[in-house]
Amino acid sequence: MCKKTELNNGLTLVTNHMSNMESMAIGIWIRTGSRNEDEKNSGMSHFLEHMLFKGTPSRSCRKLKEEIEGRGGSLNGFTSEEVSCFLAKVSFKHQDIALEVLSDMVLNASIDEKELERERGVIIEEIKMYQDLPNHQVHDILAEIMWPGNSLGLSIAGSIDSVSSVLRKDIIEYRNTNYTPQNIVVALCGNLDHSAIESRLKKIFTGTIKGKIKPVEAFCNNQSKPRMKILCKDTKQAHLCIGLHSFGKNHKDRFALTILHIILGANMSSRLFENIREKKGLAYEIGAEVKRYNETGAFVVHAGTEHKKAREAIRCILKELKGIKEKYVTLGELKRAKEFFKVQLLMALEDTVEHMLWLGDYAASLNKLPDREDIIKKVESVTADDIKRVSQSIFNSSGLNIAVIGELEDREQREIEKELVL
Repeated sequence: MCKKTELNNGLTLVTNHMSNMESMAIGIWIRTGSRNEDEKNSGMSHFLEHMLFKGTPSRSCRKLKEEIEGRGGSLNGFTSEEVSCFLAKVSFKHQDIALEVLSDMVLNASIDEKELERERGVIIEEIKMYQDLPNHQVHDILAEIMWPGNSLGLSIAGSIDSVSSVLRKDIIEYRNTNYTPQNIVVALCGNLDHSAIESRLKKIFTGTIKGKIKPVEAFCNNQSKPRMKILCKDTKQAHLCIGLHSFGKNHKDRFALTILHIILGANMSSRLFENIREKKGLAYEIGAEVKRYNETGAFVVHAGTEHKKAREAIRCILKELKGIKEKYVTLGELKRAKEFFKVQLLMALEDTVEHMLWLGDYAASLNKLPDREDIIKKVESVTADDIKRVSQSIFNSSGLNIAVIGELEDREQREIEKELVL
């Protein structure tokens, strides 16, 4: 059973008691990410994430890891556009020490100058590595053209220039501004006692001052025609991304969009995989994903193909998108997609870490608890009419964005531009 409590200092605690589970998953979520940055301090959230693992006044970098891994657990963290998360998986018997270690990292990280310089080099190499991976870089290019002038268009890792210029005082100021109790969600899943954890958090966060949630700049979509950016590069394959603006995490049509995504590109029985890869042989890998942010989002198709097949692959992908908004999906497709969603969700929630990530994301993003049965009920209620209506609202030429990395001749580029029609 999921429970949610807000402490007097604004910190939110969410838990789910999963009896008979040996593992315990703990996550401390901060409502800050790359959306809270600008071009000058791009990558700050990600840099800070790295620094939190480098030690506190009471625990060295090695000690932090040993406290968790020495008890058979694991310690990790990640940064996204809207949140940063620090998580541990341990035996339920070690939940107290794991919670203490994570809280120590979040509240007391030393941000040592020597460690900062060492980590700066690591992150710059990480950025260079991503730039050498066209299947990753193409997503960054797509973000640039989809979200111009908005922080959503910035790389989570930042740029070499922005990371090179970050100072210790900048990181400390960023942490002090954003890592406040009102911006923090603590999520736990496993064999636990909600009240006992609440009492423990009150002691750990005693003396912390209630902060403010700093609103981010909302994205206003004023795109009126297709956009395309091609990076000519000597690669083994051409890599492409097609992106279209969709809607936010709490939109009334989010469940229809989920089913639309499954039908089109979530697995090997999807339309894109079956028609583009299997029947036409135009791509080795192809799929789709839905990016969901607080007030906006994107539907993205990605593929890797031979350079000479890139134009045809784009044409056929657009044909699939156009087809699903012009003709009703079959009852069989609808049934299979709903079953896929339901079973994938239920299987994921058997794992304490996956359950914690689901629970924490809901609480951090929407400030509420997820209701599994309600979600399944709403997915089951999605109709073919809903799929058609949502696809018609999203799949339009005016909101079309295409990023390509590969060796494309000028003639091919011009031909692609002529065919950007949905």
